[in-house]
Amino acid sequence: MKGEGNRAVRRRFQGNLHYLASSELCRAVNVAMMLEKPLLLKGEPGTGKTALAWAVSEALRLPLLVWNIKSTTRAQDGLYRYDVVQRLYDSQFGRPEARQAREYIKFGMLGKALRSEVQSVLLIDEIDQANLEFPEDLLRELEQMSFWIEETGEMVQTRQTPLVVITSNSEKELPASFERRCIFHYIPFPEPEEMRVIVSMHLPEAEPELLERSLSVFYWIRSLTTLQKKPGTSELLDWIQALTLTKTASETVTQTIPYPGVLLKREDDLERVKQYHLSKEKYKKHHVY
Repeated sequence: MKGEGNRAVRRRFQGNLHYLASSELCRAVNVAMMLEKPLLLKGEPGTGKTALAWAVSEALRLPLLVWNIKSTTRAQDGLYRYDVVQRLYDSQFGRPEARQAREYIKFGMLGKALRSEVQSVLLIDEIDQANLEFPEDLLRELEQMSFWIEETGEMVQTRQTPLVVITSNSEKELPASFERRCIFHYIPFPEPEEMRVIVSMHLPEAEPELLERSLSVFYWIRSLTTLQKKPGTSELLDWIQALTLTKTASETVTQTIPYPGVLLKREDDLERVKQYHLSKEKYKKHHVY
């Protein structure tokens, strides 16, 4: 991945006020920028993989382009698509634009990043949602850093190599050849001490005792091995905000676990947590997790 305009003094990512980044993660971001290679982030949902791209964009003042990957996504979609239907429609009604093929080129997020006059951050989110061929096809486009527009006979050359951030929840294995060409970083789920800082950054108005009890309940729920879908950081933030806005007493948090539907999204998980909690209360009514 070689760009023409990235030889200037490089800015370094050191986190920002809204994103708590470890020193290892900051180094991974900076190495990816220096080597002009994609940064592949893995970790369970709620560990801040997607949010990192936003944080880097904000901290380095670079535009952010987001490409959300689906099962039907093709690498070509990221470059451009030719709106042949619109052109046929215009031709039928005698519109002069029908003579200009370039009027019907719709650039995708990757195409926009490669054509940009300034360096950008390109987030390719949840690559593991795509089909098996997608990573290899994407890799080819990222290595070429240029693409041919067949309909217009134009070659698009990269002006500024984007920082490409790729996220995966590991729902599918990625090809080894793809992973070898990326800078890899695994983001572990935050420990309670780190999570306390994260919550305080986002919800500084949360009362200390409410925060402590909420964290205790949250990590107790996550420790249950029979859950289908464990709550993540975003669910915790929503839950504490709900508790704060409804002025829920801190002792109520551990006694009844109010608003469990903010944390848990599966009916079976809600029932399991309810039963486990009732069992604990039978033996110790005022137990603090």
